[in-house]
Amino acid sequence: MLTDGIERELKMLERHLTVLKGVIKSEPVGIMKLSEDIGMSSHRVRYSLRVLERAGLIRPSLHGATTTEKTKVFMSELDENLDRMIEGMKRKVIKDR
Repeated sequence: MLTDGIERELKMLERHLTVLKGVIKSEPVGIMKLSEDIGMSSHRVRYSLRVLERAGLIRPSLHGATTTEKTKVFMSELDENLDRMIEGMKRKVIKDR
């Protein structure tokens, strides 16, 4: 289906956000503890941690992943950014009908 790609991306975003919320809750936190806490396999957690690190939202430490200065700003703007994207898509779809 045409929306399958978007659906996969949204599921991936949900996974990354679940990992990020786990880091926020338990920082510093290692992969195994985080995996156990959020009920996700360690290889998925590891991948999401890499994505979050590249985005500047977490950083590794000797004791596990920790959040950065960007994390609080990102989380506070998340709802607004998602709403803006959804509304933009709706306008485009409705406009093109």
